[in-house]
Amino acid sequence: MFRTIVKKVPELILVMLAATLLTFFLTWVSPGDPAEIYFESRGIAPTADALLAMQSKMGLDQPFAVQYWNWLSGIVQLDAGVSLRTGEPVAQMVKQRFAMTFKLSLLAITLMLVLSFLLAIVASLNEGGPADYAIRLFSFAGVSMPDFWLGLMLILNFVVYLQWFPLTDPYALKSVVLPALTLAIPLTGRYTRQIQSMISEEMTKSYVVGARARGCTEWAIILQHVLPAILGGLTTLFGLSCALLLGGTVVVESIFSWPGLGSMAIESITHRDYPVLQAYVVIMVFIYVSINFIADIVAEILDPRLSLSGGKR
Repeated sequence: MFRTIVKKVPELILVMLAATLLTFFLTWVSPGDPAEIYFESRGIAPTADALLAMQSKMGLDQPFAVQYWNWLSGIVQLDAGVSLRTGEPVAQMVKQRFAMTFKLSLLAITLMLVLSFLLAIVASLNEGGPADYAIRLFSFAGVSMPDFWLGLMLILNFVVYLQWFPLTDPYALKSVVLPALTLAIPLTGRYTRQIQSMISEEMTKSYVVGARARGCTEWAIILQHVLPAILGGLTTLFGLSCALLLGGTVVVESIFSWPGLGSMAIESITHRDYPVLQAYVVIMVFIYVSINFIADIVAEILDPRLSLSGGKR
């Protein structure tokens, strides 16, 4: 594990530096002068002198390398500048929006894990039976349904017709249920099939035959022996899914008017609010590489054979 940490930390830093450089470069070459956007968003027609003064204040008259270094220094100190549209500190905006996205993603991940393991175990214990076929059908449908379509169907049925959930108050406790289900159902379909396949493979091994010979029930074998054996193989996949979930809430947040990072990114693109967009991309990259780094470490703790094989399964 220590060897993995020593090897991966420099890689993580290099990936982050490359991501910040690419992000800054793409926004630097994007059309539109940030100083003009600043005045335009406030309905001000600036004079030439005022425009030059604002460009100098923003450091836009500096060479690219100087601008990148100043921006990167601010990012390291958790200071991503101010929004061109609202004038608020970007760090404060991100902090507020991240809390909402984290709440939504945490509930979606919890639902996904509980449903996936439960359905996979039930399908494995009833392989070839009606329950197995019903769960296979659910998994296929879950993987096949696009997020936007599923979200709209949930709104139509549970908000418009049945009126069980509110849509206009994102801070109400019940309002998080439908967007979380929209995120969780496709992932549940994918994970159920993956976990069931791994359980079926483990159930053919000799230690399972020995446990049956000792009189253990099928439930006990799966819960006490099989699940601990497959957790190491699932950890990396789970980490990847968590990262994709946190970064992939853009469509769902837009459909449900959820004030999270995804909707903030859409707003910043619409209004060409480059400081906010830069901060969003950097945060997503940081979350993605960090979660995968942690997942690799946890996988090695759960399955020490991965350390001996250099992380290869």
